[in-house]
Amino acid sequence: MDDRSGVTPRVPEDEEDEFGLAPRLVDEVLDAVAARDPLALDALLDPLHAADIADLLEQIAPNERRALLALWKGGVDGEILSELDESLREEVIEALSPGELALAVQDLETDDVVDLVEDLDAEGQAEVLAALPAADRIAVEKALAYPEYSAGRLMQSEVVRAPSHWTVGDAIDFLRSGITLPDQFYHVVLVDPRLKPVGYVTLGRILSSRRDARMRDISEDSFRTFHVEDEQGDVARAFEKYHLISAPVVDDDDRLVGVITIDDAMTVLDEEHEEDILRLAGVGEGALSDSVLDTIRGRLPWLVVNLGTAGLAAFVISRFEGTIQALVALAALMPIVASMGGNAGTQSLTVAVRALATRDLTRSNAWRVIRREAAVGLLNGLILALVLGGLTVLLFGSWALGGVIAAALVINLLAAALAGVFVPLLLERIGVDPALASGTFVTTVTDVVGFFSFLGLATVVLL
Repeated sequence: MDDRSGVTPRVPEDEEDEFGLAPRLVDEVLDAVAARDPLALDALLDPLHAADIADLLEQIAPNERRALLALWKGGVDGEILSELDESLREEVIEALSPGELALAVQDLETDDVVDLVEDLDAEGQAEVLAALPAADRIAVEKALAYPEYSAGRLMQSEVVRAPSHWTVGDAIDFLRSGITLPDQFYHVVLVDPRLKPVGYVTLGRILSSRRDARMRDISEDSFRTFHVEDEQGDVARAFEKYHLISAPVVDDDDRLVGVITIDDAMTVLDEEHEEDILRLAGVGEGALSDSVLDTIRGRLPWLVVNLGTAGLAAFVISRFEGTIQALVALAALMPIVASMGGNAGTQSLTVAVRALATRDLTRSNAWRVIRREAAVGLLNGLILALVLGGLTVLLFGSWALGGVIAAALVINLLAAALAGVFVPLLLERIGVDPALASGTFVTTVTDVVGFFSFLGLATVVLL
């Protein structure tokens, strides 16, 4: 298999990012594909890192991608497939011959193979599994039997373990004995006679200790295990919180069945962060390579919901039609109150959703956070009310109108701050993902409260 540890060839600084693909390189690759020149294509792609090649495949059009894969025979390996966006993996796998697929996946760790096949259809999964050696295929099938998004799906079955009574010399002799070792590992896991993990030792500690030192005596204090059905998001947050490098995974009998490493845990955290951002915007989990219809299916439902909530705000405005006709200046000022409330609500909402995702916002500190956000909303409202009220007096010459918009702004920013925390807390309590639905409801609150307070006060004070 090709060694893809190299970096992108240097090009003029004005044509490349510090990391990633240079636009000129992409053009040269497409020129080689158009000319059907496999030697030129090999020369351009072979030095690239697998992540850069995956990035290139994601950037080009589908017909260009198919032509590249047909010309670059044997070039796609397991690392490239692992780096590809999930929406493209099946397409690329289908373009590979059985022999190319077998060569591509044969050197992958089991966790990478599981990540590769779990989003494929049954036919695609069967094609990849058939290309694996028997032992690896059994390990992957066992991992796929665990619940989705569980530690069992995330772990790799390749584990370096040693009896807990061994010395450093025993461990070193074992590691040098010619056994097959994982490409990357950080700990030697210590197990008792029942294969229950009781500790682990870093490779650095092994290499720096005397041969007669007992492995148990130099084990790490950070040792902890995870059950195969633990939620992978909780596992990843534990890695971040306790600064773990790797951790054993156990079954119902507490027997060692695999290990999770920091790279996989950080990938989970990155995916969760990305998912929260996309859901807050109501765009689902789509990718740039998705088709128009797939993108519409992901976005249209929430636009329909927003249409309904906007109708509620319009209904509130319609109740004050006479007030707006009598004071046309209100029509110019209304959007300011709603917009400021929407921005303030988004600020509180973003903080709350992120804190819920990281387990920083809990029942024990919820009221403290709510009081803090309320104070922030109130003080921000008072400061902005002075500014906006003063400008309104200068522009329209009415102290009463300035006072009305100032009061409405204070009310709406306080409501926005409270809604930004209360709404995601309530949605989580009833089992709805706060990142997915909070934005729509917070916007509704700020629009309705903003219009009602402004127009209501204007009706009472100015008419």
